[in-house]
Amino acid sequence: MLDRIAGFFRLIGQKIGRLARLFSAWAFWPFLAAHGWYQRRSWMIRLPVIALVALFVVLYGYFFWQTQVWTNFNTAFVDQYRLSERKVPAGQELLAAEGAGTASAKTCQRSAIVDVTADLTDFNVNQNAWISSMLLYKAGFFGIDWDHTPFLDNKASFQRGINQAVRRTSAELVDTLGRVRGTSGINNDLQRARGNLQFDEYSWYFGLNPFGPKTPTPSFYRTAIGDLRKFNTDLAACNAIFDGRADNLMQFIDRIANDLGSTSDMLAERSEHHNRGWFDTRADDRFWFAYGQLYAYYAILTAAQADFSQVVQERNLGAIWGGTTRQFQAALRIQPAIISNGREDGWIMPSHLATMGFYILRVRSNLVEIRSVLDR
Repeated sequence: MLDRIAGFFRLIGQKIGRLARLFSAWAFWPFLAAHGWYQRRSWMIRLPVIALVALFVVLYGYFFWQTQVWTNFNTAFVDQYRLSERKVPAGQELLAAEGAGTASAKTCQRSAIVDVTADLTDFNVNQNAWISSMLLYKAGFFGIDWDHTPFLDNKASFQRGINQAVRRTSAELVDTLGRVRGTSGINNDLQRARGNLQFDEYSWYFGLNPFGPKTPTPSFYRTAIGDLRKFNTDLAACNAIFDGRADNLMQFIDRIANDLGSTSDMLAERSEHHNRGWFDTRADDRFWFAYGQLYAYYAILTAAQADFSQVVQERNLGAIWGGTTRQFQAALRIQPAIISNGREDGWIMPSHLATMGFYILRVRSNLVEIRSVLDR
């Protein structure tokens, strides 16, 4: 009896070993065939092949490094602005408010929102490489879009999440915050920044649609950084406008809440209909897109509290705003090594998408409350 059981398990082992050998032969056959072809060639052909292989090794090494190393990633980077020390809202005269200086030395408060927006873009394209438009990212994994794989796409999704928040903020700066509506024209620097930030996220130096050379995405975003900093320089010299009215803040909060609502819906759809645990290859890019969006909006809304400090004080929004800040901080503490999209009642594979969606809804709920107070 025991011999039969042992024989059965030996047979299973042999079958598994045979399948493993067949898989290895299938996987390594192209490399073995290439090696055989290479051995029969002359050095006139070998040298270009060696150079090509070396080029691909360097390119993929650089690509792997850029996707795995997140330079200057810091969920508390907004603390470096020391916004709590600001006593004057954005756009108002500093010297006049402090009772010093003369009219010839007029200085106004810079916009923290603009500074943070410019620095977030700088983080995306200068401190780090913009992954989404890199050639090897566009080429994919043996033709498969990296977003459809479980690796090397997290940073790209995170950057696009930041960019989503930056794009929304730039639009509000142009339409409401950077001018007095109905009585002043659109600021040209903010208008150019918005246009450049809306540029396609995936453009490389050459494209097929339309066919021909192109300006890559990071170049447009770098130009937008300059335009944003130029606006703030003019604002500090009292040559630009920042309209810090309560209705402008209400509209800005409303737009952000709607943006987060769309992201929450995206997470809910993925969580409900594709809950395959660790084997959902799209869960990671959904998670890190939402994370990047929260990372950016946390800094932008902290800056908005400083820019609209007078409105926040007059409407007694300090406590609610503080609660919103704590919700952002709690969400940003979630940094799992592997993203799982399991069932919400599962006990083996967690549901990171549902967890992130929960925190987004809590943030959005606080924003809706802030809006309701401003609308009274």
